Amino acid sequence: MDAIKMPTEAESALLESFSRLKAVARAAPYPSAETRRAWLAALERLMQENRQALVDAVSRDFGHRSDVETRLAELFPSLEGARHARRHLRNWMKPRRRSVSIWFQPASASVIPQPLGVVGVVVPWNYPLFLSFGPVAAALAAGNRVMVKMSEYTPATGELLQTLARQYFGDDLLTVVNGDADLAQAFTRLPFDHLLFTGSTAVGRHVMRAAAENLTPVTLELGGKSPVLVARGANLKRAAEAIVAGKMLNAGQTCVAPDYLLVNAKDCEALLDEIRAAAKRMYPTLAGNPDCSAIVNQRHYNRLQGWLDAARQAGARIESLNPDGEAAADSRKLPLTLVQDCPDDCELMREEIFGPILPVVSYDKFDEALAYINARPRPLALYLFDDDALRIERVLKETVSGGVSVNDTLLHVVQENLPFGGVGPSGMGHYHGREGFLTFSKLKPVFRQSRLAGTWMTRPPYGRLVEWMLKLMLRP
Repeated sequence: MDAIKMPTEAESALLESFSRLKAVARAAPYPSAETRRAWLAALERLMQENRQALVDAVSRDFGHRSDVETRLAELFPSLEGARHARRHLRNWMKPRRRSVSIWFQPASASVIPQPLGVVGVVVPWNYPLFLSFGPVAAALAAGNRVMVKMSEYTPATGELLQTLARQYFGDDLLTVVNGDADLAQAFTRLPFDHLLFTGSTAVGRHVMRAAAENLTPVTLELGGKSPVLVARGANLKRAAEAIVAGKMLNAGQTCVAPDYLLVNAKDCEALLDEIRAAAKRMYPTLAGNPDCSAIVNQRHYNRLQGWLDAARQAGARIESLNPDGEAAADSRKLPLTLVQDCPDDCELMREEIFGPILPVVSYDKFDEALAYINARPRPLALYLFDDDALRIERVLKETVSGGVSVNDTLLHVVQENLPFGGVGPSGMGHYHGREGFLTFSKLKPVFRQSRLAGTWMTRPPYGRLVEWMLKLMLRP
């Protein structure tokens, strides 16, 4: 007989916290707009009053994370998301009238957004603030209680958020837990009313299996290889600057970072010259540069170096854009690195890179570039640099991706009125703005019958009257 595995102390505490939030949600299943707005205001205060502490915690976890990047790419969009939800909440909460078929008039119908109960959020290490605060704001706006599992790779940030959540929200609204992969597995096995996971496609499959045991609906924000397509006639300087900025933000450790570059063979060298110039302007130094973030840990640093070594051995041409030739291994900082002629079976061409390495693929005809994108798993983001309206329309209609930015990178993600989410291997479901509110709500359909209803005519015992009505109802 197999031994029964007893829950660890951490798993027991996890279950206790979940049970407490579940009981609170049952006792108060429909918080008012005033209550939810107060929750969102408290979330804003948490961020504003602890700004520097949050920035410092993230930097400790990374070894060095640019102060500006944390404020720009984490705190700013998180605050914008909470403010946006607070401003629009009353409108989002309103019941929506729906039309009723002529056969059932004068009845009425409506849809009421109802809180689900308790929402689980699994946060990755690369943006521990934005990818916790964003889903939390959406879940609170929808009237839910929330449990957040932070990544074990960001322990300082996780510990701080756990303390701040208790300080600003107590134990009955928002709970932050920290722990290793075993605790993460226990977390995803809890019977949440909705579970949002952000992370790799491989782990996303495990999360979905665990959630399936409880029929827990999931939103999966995964990733994949997001292409940059530069068309002929595009402004190469503008494209280069946006590509470098998008690739080097957080040292490329961004789920929507440009993963590889598709450029017409006739423009390839000119574009690479512009990329070299842009990289030198933006990152003239490496090791001591406060704007240059580090790779999060030694394991990921070694992974990236190993992938570069494998590509080099396979015949790829590798160019490190390190103007001063600095040695920065001790700081785990990597310069932007261009990789040309990389075989398709190398990890750099098969796996999401999650680092400042940019494979370059040239094409001869635009159709070839579209075919190259469409032959691969659907990405979380697609970036197009082009000023030709017809070609832009072609890309939008003939490719499928989680989102698109035209003539820039990353920025579609921080538009609160746009949904954010993947498709296929890059994820499922959406959040941000109204879509986030809807994701964490049950749209309850309500039918209200009128005293003047004529449905009595369709009830047994059936006779000539119902036959006459059916002739009308089923007429061609």
